Formats: sequence, C-alpha cells, structure tokens
Amino acid sequence: MASRTSSPLVHPDEADLDLFRIMGALADPVRLGIVVTLASRPGLACSGFYQDVAKSALTRHFRVLREAGLIRQHDVGTRRINTLRKEELDRRFPGLIDLVVKEGTGRA
Repeated sequence: MASRTSSPLVHPDEADLDLFRIMGALADPVRLGIVVTLASRPGLACSGFYQDVAKSALTRHFRVLREAGLIRQHDVGTRRINTLRKEELDRRFPGLIDLVVKEGTGRA
C-alpha cells in the first residue's frame, strides 16, 4: 500500500545506520519514551502515544526516529503503524537497544 503522504517514508538501510544520529534521536525524552514503548508493544499506531503532545510535534518525533533508523513505519488504512528495528539495530550495534530500553525505562 502506498504511503498516505505525498512523499515516501524514508528508512535508512541497515548498513547506513549511524550511531551518532541514533544517539541524537534518543536524546529527546519523548522519542526515548516512544522507543521504550515500542520495545514492549511492537506494531503500535501513532495514535497510541502521548495524548498530551501535539500531533504535529509527535509527527516530527516519529520522523526523527524513522530517519535515524530506530523505527520502521507503514500505513494500514488511515493508521500509521510503528515497529522498533531491533533485529537490524542489534546486528549493527549489539546490545545498544537493550541498554537504551533498560536505562530509559522510568526516565521517559
């Protein structure tokens, strides 16, 4: 199914994942919270996050995470589904996501 947006969703290839870009994306507490949540609830739609954050701000947070390579997004009807790219990230940076989730739980 094609994306709901006028431009396609950008997901970097596994070989192009950059540690500094990933860490920059995780520096924001909202984005860290999204990653921690997706670690335990894969396939969650955007509407399942942070009801107190403006939709435009949340959209930007998802874009930063997607473009850094932390999440993969796809559209199902009118919903945008999010999954953590844990397997790919574990191959590229072993143990990183487990550490992020461990340290991020309770902080985000």
